Amino acid sequence: MRETKRNDKQKETLENYTSDNAKDNVIQEAKKKEQQKKGWFRNFGRAMHMELREHKSSFFVYFVLRILVIAMMVLQVLNRNYENVFLCALTLLLLVIPSFVQVTFKIELPTTLEIIILVFIFAAEILGEISEFYLVFPFWDTVLHTLNGFLAAAIGFSLVDLLNRSERTSFTLSPVFTAIVAFCFSMTIGVIWEFFEFGMDTFLGFDMQKDTVIRAIRSVNLDPAGHNVPYVIDNITSTVVNGQELGLGGYLDIGLIDTMNDLLVNFVGAVVFSIIGFFYVKSRGKGNMAGRFIPRRKKKDRDFLRIAEEEAEKERQQKER
Repeated sequence: MRETKRNDKQKETLENYTSDNAKDNVIQEAKKKEQQKKGWFRNFGRAMHMELREHKSSFFVYFVLRILVIAMMVLQVLNRNYENVFLCALTLLLLVIPSFVQVTFKIELPTTLEIIILVFIFAAEILGEISEFYLVFPFWDTVLHTLNGFLAAAIGFSLVDLLNRSERTSFTLSPVFTAIVAFCFSMTIGVIWEFFEFGMDTFLGFDMQKDTVIRAIRSVNLDPAGHNVPYVIDNITSTVVNGQELGLGGYLDIGLIDTMNDLLVNFVGAVVFSIIGFFYVKSRGKGNMAGRFIPRRKKKDRDFLRIAEEEAEKERQQKER
């Protein structure tokens, strides 16, 4: 009887010991994962720092634009315009996106392309929205949409080009199809953006699709006979709504012309880059001009996340010694 009790006690002790060890292992594993997580974020921060400072020209542009955005944010806080404060915060985040993409996806953005992207973000958000350049300069929106078509085509082209050069893929598109994919990618981005503008105007009461004053309208709804024949009203010099003269000197088109103009200039930008990309691929990447806009895979000595991880490992080994 005593022997049985002793065995039961030993068994219970062993089970408690095993349970305690299991708990310790779980705790140690959790601590290890937490340290790895913190280490990854620390290494990623180092890699971002190295990426931002890799090219002096793009870093200078990034630094100047960041200072301007922060100054604008302080001014908007003093004016209690918190919507613009949010736009400034969003712009600061967007300015980091090029470096984030390069570190995360191990892609090298040419300096020219990176600078254009940074300036584009600043011109669209800070100058266009907050400083109201869209209203002061009627061509501002057109220029940005043309540039957007160009940049989107460059991104679409680079995606296909990277796949063509990858050893993991079993297909290779010809220069013509590569250019077509880049063009279609750019136009898709342009259409999705117009959907976004329409949604913001319809559901949130914005006016992203700017209106246009016109002096002639054609509509089958106005045909007295009720046929499918456009009825024309031209030489419009005034518009009255609910008995109130709008003072526009014409009729107000609600966003359609703006949308079509945006898509048209997006088309122009997409075509221009698609042609450049076509000759770039056809000449096997020898084009100096196209090379300034086409991202490529990073070389090993420019993989800053890997470099940061190696430096962190060396520091850990030195501390253990």
